[in-house]
Amino acid sequence: MVSTLTRPDPAGTRGAPAPGRRTRALALPEVRWAAAALALFLTALPLHLLGAPAWAWGPLYALTYAAGGWEPGREGLKALKDRTLDVDLLMVVAALGAASIGQVLDGALLIVIFAVSGALEAVATARTADSVRGLLDLAPATATRVLPGGAEEDVPTGSLAVGDTVLVRPGDRVGADGRVLDGVSEVDQATITGEPLPVAKQPGDEVFAGTLNGTGALRVRVERDPSDSVIARIVRMVEEASETKAPTQLFVEKIEQRYSIGMVAATVALFVLPLALGDDLRSALLRAMTFMIVASPCAVVLATMPPLLSAVANAGRHGVLVKSAVVMEHLGQVDRVALDKTGTLTEGTPRVTEVRPLAADGREGRPDEDALLALAAAAEYPSEHPLGRAVVAAARLRGLHPPQAEDFASTPGLGVTATVQGAKVAVGTPERLLDGLTGERAEAARGAASALEAEGRTAVLVLRDGDPVGVLGVADRLRPDAAATVAALTALTGAGPVLVTGDNPRAAARLAAEAGITDVRAGLLPQDKVDAVTRLQAAGRKVLVVGDGVNDTPALAAAHIGIAMGRAGSDLALETADAVVVRDELAAVPAVVALSRRARRLVVQNLVIAGVFIAGLVVWDLAGTLPLPLGVAGHEGSTVIVGLNGLRLLRDKAWDRARDEAVRGEAVRSGAARDEAVPTETSGAVAADAPAAGGGGGR
Repeated sequence: MVSTLTRPDPAGTRGAPAPGRRTRALALPEVRWAAAALALFLTALPLHLLGAPAWAWGPLYALTYAAGGWEPGREGLKALKDRTLDVDLLMVVAALGAASIGQVLDGALLIVIFAVSGALEAVATARTADSVRGLLDLAPATATRVLPGGAEEDVPTGSLAVGDTVLVRPGDRVGADGRVLDGVSEVDQATITGEPLPVAKQPGDEVFAGTLNGTGALRVRVERDPSDSVIARIVRMVEEASETKAPTQLFVEKIEQRYSIGMVAATVALFVLPLALGDDLRSALLRAMTFMIVASPCAVVLATMPPLLSAVANAGRHGVLVKSAVVMEHLGQVDRVALDKTGTLTEGTPRVTEVRPLAADGREGRPDEDALLALAAAAEYPSEHPLGRAVVAAARLRGLHPPQAEDFASTPGLGVTATVQGAKVAVGTPERLLDGLTGERAEAARGAASALEAEGRTAVLVLRDGDPVGVLGVADRLRPDAAATVAALTALTGAGPVLVTGDNPRAAARLAAEAGITDVRAGLLPQDKVDAVTRLQAAGRKVLVVGDGVNDTPALAAAHIGIAMGRAGSDLALETADAVVVRDELAAVPAVVALSRRARRLVVQNLVIAGVFIAGLVVWDLAGTLPLPLGVAGHEGSTVIVGLNGLRLLRDKAWDRARDEAVRGEAVRSGAARDEAVPTETSGAVAADAPAAGGGGGR
């Protein structure tokens, strides 16, 4: 039973997001066992290499085998019950086989490598689950439902039904997808559409669950069941996108299965056949164990991991957190890039880009730009609206000192009013402030506002004593390195990036033109961004998505690889993405792609080296009598060679070369790429005559 609300909410919990939980890495058993195995191995290794007696390091190695082999061994035995041979179990058997013929160090190293790999996979899986839970936390836990008689009650948002009316107070999060019945406010819906500015809402406008209400109160009619809200659909899209990666995993499992079966069968045959032909037990066992050692994929494992992990470490030192070696490998495969606009291609903060004084008002003559900006900043100074902060910041940047304002008032969807030096000043939306005004100055103001909006900027009108004195243009600013990054990505992938944004077409087209992007998909909701990515991938592309907001999360999950911008990125985007640009430098994206391609080239080199060594040693063991010490030396030698080769990418010079490679590619191919650019595509999700907001909406 739901009780009627009879007292205030002192804790301020109404409309607050539900608290989320984050899985701690050490809470995962795979991580604890792997950490124990690594610690034991690192303790035993120096004792062994320095010639300490066996009783000093032997028990430590034994505990390493137990700690690191416990989880893969247990899972491998479970797989055997299903008649499946797990490669992890094979590695445990190979490690035990190495120990049985005296190669305790080799076996322990193999155990530790696979234990750590399994731990990293477990952490990645847990973090993915956390990110999905965090997405649900965006919607508030409770909402205020308005009963037919006018009474109000707090109810769980999950109990809301289509047709219910909810009250959204100032500062609350919207509890359900619906349509405004009454009230005027501004709603920050960047989590859904990516628009950098709050959007004015009035009766008849749609609102989304999880978006943040501004200073006005809204009554909203619920139009979607909570289980079918935009946020809930984003959750489903993230989960479905994660599941689409399963075919690749299944392919890898098939390869592992075949290799495992072949290796076990060959080892058994090498043991049984010589015995049947009269060989003695010790010789047959020695040959079989030698085969297992030389055929074990230690060198193959080290052929792939050191280059990739070295590249991961190098990228991390230069501000790019790549979450796994698999991600680093996949980065080098991308051949198309989709970029979000707000907070990714742009700085994500509105700034005044135009100051346009109008004709004289009869009192002080024609105001110059500084006087106009100071007047607007004086009125906006107490405002918390992003547009107001942008105006005040622009005045400070010019070294202006706005006069003191009195009688400040803010009206959602309209703007602000204040008394400045005895004059009544209004700053806000041109369409509403000019309503009812006539004359040359009013027409000039309408023309200036229309011109700014046609360029994709938000127009802000300034009135003094009811007369228009100027118009300001506000827009999100392109990152300084955006154009160079677009050109570098074009050179690396052979195709120009795609701009996918929830912003309106005119604002998107303006920013895209400045950055050198010709393929623009604007007015997209989160599911539309996923559709755009999946269409590219259906055409055979390996798509890299770069974004920063919650609305980008489904696309980040659906893409071949997702990269989040770290400074302004939402927690959910940072968790869902495969990599994070921590220093917020967009130019790091093409650099890390180029570094990945260098790592992949080293992997190929190492696989060739490892394959030649393994094939040579196996043939020697099968065709002749390979001495065990020589087999171990060859096996370990190939392991050391490929390991050292991979570690080359740890040097800072490797990052510098990757960055230079991207820049050189830009210089050589950017002109050709522009000539072959894809024609602009503007989504029909937003009409061409939608209000140009430079990102968002009115006051």
